[in-house]
Amino acid sequence: MPKTPDQPTTPARDLPASHFRAEHQRDVVNRLKRIEGQVRGLIEMVEGGRPCEDIAQQMSAARKAMDKAFYRMMACTVLEAVTVSGSEEQAVREVERSTRILEKYA
Repeated sequence: MPKTPDQPTTPARDLPASHFRAEHQRDVVNRLKRIEGQVRGLIEMVEGGRPCEDIAQQMSAARKAMDKAFYRMMACTVLEAVTVSGSEEQAVREVERSTRILEKYA
């Protein structure tokens, strides 16, 4: 969304971690609700005897949507780590921790 002249600019480092968490939680919850709808649609497709290729295509879309939700959640983790870190060294440690989580689950 473009910045309008009457919107103050607040650097990310000056925003509380809770700001990032609330914003990302809303985004992730909305994504998960859409995925939930996709999965319900998949169940209906299987029960309705739709062609396997159609079902596979929709499964792929749901899987990609879940991946995107995961990456949005990880972005929140990194942003929080950087904003609440008391030092550059601590920020680097937290980002490395987030990287290990990505390596483990991505």
